[in-house]
Amino acid sequence: MERELVKGNEAQAMGAIDAGCLLYFGYPITPQNEIPEYLSKHLPRLGGEFIQAESEVASINMLLGASAAGVRAMTSSSSPGISLMQEGISYLAGSELPAVIVNMSRSGPGLGGIAPSQGDYFQATRGGGHGDYRMIVLAPSSVQEMYDLTLRAFDLADTYRNPVLILGDSLIGQMKEPMVRRSPKKKKAIPKPWALTGAEGRKPNILKSLYLKDGELTQHNWKLHEKYQRVRKKEVLFETRGVDGADMVVVAFGSISRIVKTAMDMAADEGLNVGLFRPITLFPFPQEALHSISLSIKTFLAVELNTGQMVEDAKLSVQRDAQVYFYGRPPGSIPTPEEILEEIKKYYHT
Repeated sequence: MERELVKGNEAQAMGAIDAGCLLYFGYPITPQNEIPEYLSKHLPRLGGEFIQAESEVASINMLLGASAAGVRAMTSSSSPGISLMQEGISYLAGSELPAVIVNMSRSGPGLGGIAPSQGDYFQATRGGGHGDYRMIVLAPSSVQEMYDLTLRAFDLADTYRNPVLILGDSLIGQMKEPMVRRSPKKKKAIPKPWALTGAEGRKPNILKSLYLKDGELTQHNWKLHEKYQRVRKKEVLFETRGVDGADMVVVAFGSISRIVKTAMDMAADEGLNVGLFRPITLFPFPQEALHSISLSIKTFLAVELNTGQMVEDAKLSVQRDAQVYFYGRPPGSIPTPEEILEEIKKYYHT
């Protein structure tokens, strides 16, 4: 198939269009602005609509309304903007509405800067808003995955009637790589009998997240919990590289995993057997897969662009006699392969 040189943010916008997204609502913020820029140009030509909202709060609530009407819709932002959306995201989850939300994360806390960061891991995977809910979280590490995982995100959102977050960062969003654009497959649309499409010939639908009768909210939360358990069982994605026969495994997601792969090649040149475990779904985290690896490999190194977040999930996943070490780089700079190699050497023989 023909490949084209595409910027990461544009690949995500292409994926949204090819997934059948008709509506986009958003507010500009660096470093994700190529997503709304691309969609503002192409959506109207395809019969869709692009709306620049007055704020991130407005855009997430526009997304809620569009989802309730049964159409595929999307918003995107970067870290501070995603923080402003948390109430609306909680409402989406509580109302069981499908939506795709993109966070091309930047440095924090606060305004921070526009450099790459993985400091939004907790917010993404723990439910950054109020209440007992989860989003499905996908973490691409290449331009091709930016496109492919966007296609998958829309299907997952509709299948589970739940918001799906794509967590990237400014490094992946701004770089260019060759990408194959898939020919959209014609498949049967997921029926949405719950959508608010007018009540002629049927009883009115009610979509809400407010439950005030005795025991009603308890029952609703257990229903959501059961859904998240189904997601845990069916929707886990991860990549392994060089794990078989390894003496040590590095756990990393997203952009930093690319640098880890180079460090692994350098380690191999020095006779070190190092593998990679890369979670692609951050929720559900690939706990069982990592636990299985820890039955035979006892040394792990979690590498992140933060001061330590995913490492907690890695520690919860491995066998008790396995040791998970951590190397982090807070926002402001990116570690070199040589620096990661030194960390590998530090713990390799422990």
